[in-house]
Amino acid sequence: MTLEQLADGVLIPPFPGTTAPAWLLSALEGGLAGVTLFAPNMDDGAAALTALTASLRAVADDVLVAADEEGGDVTRVWYGSGSPYPGNAALGAVDDVALTEQVHAAIGRDLAALGINFDLAPCLDVLAAPMNPVVGTRSFGATPDLVARHGVAAVRGLQSAGVAACAKHFPGHGSTVLDSHAALAVVEGDMSDVMTRDLPPFRAAVDAGVLTVMPGHLRVPELTGELPASLSAAAIALLREDLGFTGVIATDALEMRAVSDPYGVPGASVRALAAGCDLLCLGRDVDADGYLAVRAAIAAAVRSGELPGERLEESAARVASLRARLARIRITSQADAAANSIGLAAARRALRLTGPRPDLLDPVVAEVEPIVNMAAGDAHWGLNGWVPAENLRRIASSPDPAAAAAATLKAAAGRSLILVVRDAHRSAATQELVTLVLGERPDAVVVEMGLPYWQPPAGTYQSYLATFGASRANTQAAAEVLGFTA
Repeated sequence: MTLEQLADGVLIPPFPGTTAPAWLLSALEGGLAGVTLFAPNMDDGAAALTALTASLRAVADDVLVAADEEGGDVTRVWYGSGSPYPGNAALGAVDDVALTEQVHAAIGRDLAALGINFDLAPCLDVLAAPMNPVVGTRSFGATPDLVARHGVAAVRGLQSAGVAACAKHFPGHGSTVLDSHAALAVVEGDMSDVMTRDLPPFRAAVDAGVLTVMPGHLRVPELTGELPASLSAAAIALLREDLGFTGVIATDALEMRAVSDPYGVPGASVRALAAGCDLLCLGRDVDADGYLAVRAAIAAAVRSGELPGERLEESAARVASLRARLARIRITSQADAAANSIGLAAARRALRLTGPRPDLLDPVVAEVEPIVNMAAGDAHWGLNGWVPAENLRRIASSPDPAAAAAATLKAAAGRSLILVVRDAHRSAATQELVTLVLGERPDAVVVEMGLPYWQPPAGTYQSYLATFGASRANTQAAAEVLGFTA
């Protein structure tokens, strides 16, 4: 086996389009560990996606087929329509671990039916910082115990369907105020805070048998110095030695600027392996030349002595073991529409209504554009599909909330009004818009499709509905309360 082939054994690159290109099939035949699928790979629908994964498996039966399918706001399979499952925040609000396991088992069955055997989920970050720009509804909640018990349930649900779960973002992204997609995020507090606040969900997931763990591009000064956990031998040692994890350590996407800005994707790849990571995830925008550059950099690092050959062999063997295990336990299943109703049932249970159930007259529904969460991207959200198109308005709160409020009030003159927001606590402009509208229209209904950290003062609105997420399931549950049907 050449060094390049050995390097292939720790890589799961992306590729463009809905059919596998020749270079990818050749690489899989030569030992490439697998692929990471993104929403553009799934644009042609379930049948085409199943055919795509079958074509990969025809070349390498034990191929890893990874996707970032968390349920809720972060979805790749249902990017264009919204996930039929609520996300972690909604499940944490319900706080029924049996329900969380059922939802994730259903997600796992759907993924397995599509030929996906590696889910880059669940997110086990404890949301200690409400203004966190990237975790938000992806977290089960703000306390370690809550996140730990639901994290274990999610792991068990996914893995019951023969899909490897991935606990992320070790040692915990929930206290940061920066997004590691854009910059090196710093975990707040000292190591005692990390040990008591952030680590319990990961320890519980390891004890429950999670097959993979993902370190984040997160700096923990007392532990990692100036490095992110993903490139820190000390952080990997904490996971291996203190938590006792023996499975595959998979990186977050190495094109994320927290690591690619200082090192480049090839350089970050070598450093991640040297630190003790096993499987390298390359982000959506890494092309075939980028994958080849990473493979060449790994081989060159071994030849130069920068990366010990034994370290690469250890990771390749660990990944090969995971591939073999998933191939042995593969569950041939079909997506079950009846079983998947669990998503809507869970979303209904997560709803929180303050005030009376609204009685609406030809309502105008004004949906306020949110600050984008880079992990979720521009995935589908909103009441389109339940509300007549002529009743819907999508508005921006910035840069002029007063003008947006005036336009909304004018459009709703003589009609009922519903204001739909997402994570209003993160946008002063959205808060101003809502406050201005309610000053004129206290009969308006406010629907929060993110986290309900900010609410208008009591008495300034008729009804307030919190969904804890903007998935298709959350949206349908809200639509039912508002009196809309598809």
